[in-house]
Amino acid sequence: MFFLAAALTAPVFGPILYAWLHGRPSAVRLVDGFVYIAVPSLVAWQILPHAWNDRTLVPLAALGLGILVPTLFERASHALETHTDNLAIVVGISGLVVHALLEGAALAPAAGSIAVPFALAVVLHRVPVGLVIWWLLRPRHGRGIATSGVAAVVLATLAGYAVGANLPLGDHTFGVEVYQAFVSGSLMHVVFHQGRRDHQHEHPQGHDHEHEHEHGHDHNQ
Repeated sequence: MFFLAAALTAPVFGPILYAWLHGRPSAVRLVDGFVYIAVPSLVAWQILPHAWNDRTLVPLAALGLGILVPTLFERASHALETHTDNLAIVVGISGLVVHALLEGAALAPAAGSIAVPFALAVVLHRVPVGLVIWWLLRPRHGRGIATSGVAAVVLATLAGYAVGANLPLGDHTFGVEVYQAFVSGSLMHVVFHQGRRDHQHEHPQGHDHEHEHEHGHDHNQ
């Protein structure tokens, strides 16, 4: 129960960390830089072990498609760009939710004894998960949608824990692995494409730097 409580609480620290650092202009770029590192790390955490164990490049190919497909749609029509990015955000976060569901099942007593290093890794990587979700949704869609995104991960973890070993996806079937790889690619596309637009920086004369959002949500806080 301790690890479950920690795994449920950890994503909440992401938005708290975001708000705390955003109140300090000198730390704003630190948040963005952390996200740019955290997302590829989370993708590697989800994809590479399964690709290595299965001795297959299919998940890596799916990851590449997840990055490429939204880009092709956007280049085909600028009118589709906003809708494509929003869809990619939904798809990418759905991958994090599925992963949270599987981790919740792995933490359940029915799953057997829980290795402490694994449980700690699950808990610790939940903080950047919460931060990434908030970083993606808060500037574009506001606090309510961002809160729903973080809550979805928490609820998925709880649901996975409740179902435990009976979860049909608990064994990380190959189809689930490929799906997670594809949506992880979509998430990377959004972070490095639209995320840079939603989190632009300027360096006014006489200031260290100032964080501005194209959509002006910070002025509505």
